[in-house]
Amino acid sequence: MEHDEKLARFRQVHLNPFNKQLGPWQHEKGAGKEALEVASEEALPELPPGEPEFRCPERVMDLGLSEDHFARPVLRQAIQECKQVILELPEHSEKQKDAVVRLIHLRLKLQELKDPNEDEPNIRVLLEHRFYKEKSKSVKQTCDKCHTVIWGLIQTWYTCTGCYYRCHSKCLNLISKPCVRSKVSHQAEYELNICPEAGLDSQDYRCAECRAPISLRGVPSEARQCDYTGQYYCSHCHWNDLAVIPARVVHNWDFEPRKVSRGSMRYLALMVSRPVLRLREINPLLFNYVEELVEIRKLRQDILLMKPYFITCREAMAARLLLQLQDRQHFVENDEMYSVQDLLDAHTGRLGCSLAETHTLFAKHIKLDCERCQAKGFVCELCREGDVLFPFDSHTSVCADCSAVFHRDCYYDNSTTCPRCARLTLRKQSLFQEPGPDVDA
Repeated sequence: MEHDEKLARFRQVHLNPFNKQLGPWQHEKGAGKEALEVASEEALPELPPGEPEFRCPERVMDLGLSEDHFARPVLRQAIQECKQVILELPEHSEKQKDAVVRLIHLRLKLQELKDPNEDEPNIRVLLEHRFYKEKSKSVKQTCDKCHTVIWGLIQTWYTCTGCYYRCHSKCLNLISKPCVRSKVSHQAEYELNICPEAGLDSQDYRCAECRAPISLRGVPSEARQCDYTGQYYCSHCHWNDLAVIPARVVHNWDFEPRKVSRGSMRYLALMVSRPVLRLREINPLLFNYVEELVEIRKLRQDILLMKPYFITCREAMAARLLLQLQDRQHFVENDEMYSVQDLLDAHTGRLGCSLAETHTLFAKHIKLDCERCQAKGFVCELCREGDVLFPFDSHTSVCADCSAVFHRDCYYDNSTTCPRCARLTLRKQSLFQEPGPDVDA
């Protein structure tokens, strides 16, 4: 019985790398290095007569105790050493059995830290998500499924290229939320009512996304309201992320970030550069109170008047001048549509400055640098004085019917019709006039 107790103490102290607690006999007063050595010697079982004595190397006794068990290379080295020790020990001996137990523990620990998806493909498609295996090991992220930290050094993780949903590889098959980019593709429009709250009863006291039970008292889970949708979400679907609300911008010119759900945050991030806001229809009075928008609208109208010059100019096409607005392509298509990013930049003043620089560059090419574009200018037919006029000049007016350009003062002071329109009308009448009898003869 005493022999069995000594053997159990020996196993607990030396052979289990995951139980580093000292035994009760080690807490006695004055127990130090010498006491441990004496206890170890006393704990060694006596060999029966006839069996050869075998001394185990010191590295076997300390295997796994001083190593970092959260580093896979160290664990692999410890496993190889343990295998070598098992081969050196006598077969069916107690020491060999203890070494086998230790090897099992080390392998289990390595299995916990081992990358479970090293052989998985780099692309996975789930619920319209397109997941790519990330190669970055130093970036610290949070899993959107289990809400724990992703340790890129020892764990595999994926990111959706559409909505940037991140998760562990082990959480990949547990995802229940579809990709937000699909919603952007099918329904590219904003909720333009400010926080349209309906109440928890309309949601049956459940999360609007995962349908988990929620309540305002926090039992069983806290209900958090999304300022964009007006609905309530659980803490797993609403992380108190902040975002600018489009409805508050177009109605109140309010850019203060509000708390939104994870799904709303991704949707707003994907929609921020899409020109889907027609401000003249949504809130036409906004231009009366925001001077920046008035200036931007005038610059956009001038750029649309410059566009025909660039399309028919070889030098402008070779210089790719219109690519100056490649980030805001809708600026060369119309002057009505705006994106939330346009409004954000207008609020900070960046959009007005960049658009004014582009306007100056375009005007310089047409009026100074290119002779072909200069030849397409107009002379005021009402006063026939002054320099060559262009439709984007600030002191000119353009006829809505024939696009002729005049001095603004001349155009509004003239009580007659546009000279060019009158000339075109006479030309059409002469073309469609019936030929006379002399012509027939």
